[in-house]
Amino acid sequence: MRMQVIGICRFSYLGHGGFQVEHDTLEDRAAYLYAPERMEERFRTFEALTLPPLRAQTDPDFTFLVVTGDSLPATYMTRLQALLADLPQAVIQTHPPGLHRQVMQAAINSVRRAEKQPCLQFRMDDDDAVARVYVERLRAAAEDLRKLSRKHRHIAIDFNQGYVVRPGPDGLAATATQRPFTTAALAVMFKPSVKLSVMNFAHEKLPQMMPAISFTGEDMLLRGHNDYNDSRQKPGIKPITLRPLDAGEEAHFRQTYNIDADQVRRIFAGSATPGSAPASASLRLR
Repeated sequence: MRMQVIGICRFSYLGHGGFQVEHDTLEDRAAYLYAPERMEERFRTFEALTLPPLRAQTDPDFTFLVVTGDSLPATYMTRLQALLADLPQAVIQTHPPGLHRQVMQAAINSVRRAEKQPCLQFRMDDDDAVARVYVERLRAAAEDLRKLSRKHRHIAIDFNQGYVVRPGPDGLAATATQRPFTTAALAVMFKPSVKLSVMNFAHEKLPQMMPAISFTGEDMLLRGHNDYNDSRQKPGIKPITLRPLDAGEEAHFRQTYNIDADQVRRIFAGSATPGSAPASASLRLR
């Protein structure tokens, strides 16, 4: 039996913790998460970046778990279900507000198979993406690590090369990145007896907690860039300069990620500059 692969994506989950942006109350957080401007940007980016590579995985044997809150407005739930209708690997779960890591761990464990094989888990934000070959490459790396996995409860498997990218009405703007232990294309290999999840660990601290293997030399990840990025809400964050893709780079994105720049333009047609946070959002930073 092959090792199970589970990818988890939080889609505007309303809970306690898990974000660097803090709010005084759950009501304040709900107002921020479900603001029409923010949700429109999240849905367009999810459709334009996250989903196309998952639909085209060279190894389609994986589960894509999308976790959202039970308070997600019905119109948004309908839209989410429609976007995922043609992705048979997708499982949508709704959860009430709870402690972030506990909720995500329970969600992942609910779709884990009871078997003697290691479980491979990766996490994605709703503006991240992985290459078409990601699941195939992840399984191959895990097979190479089988002997090591018998001695360790968990092992981090990191693919660190790709792009920071921003979709919009003009298509795609991007810059190359090779930063280790970012979220997209980073996975953890768990022993069957271990019921922790990839969401129990801070991604940048994984090498301090377990053996960690990094692979480079092949574009494997996309990290979405917009004003709603949780990590960009902290003071002192340096801006990232992105430039429009040329025709050759657009072809590379189609081949590597199944992302078509013309389709991105259609998805964002008529939108304002994506990612502009509403001025009314009241945030308190950690």
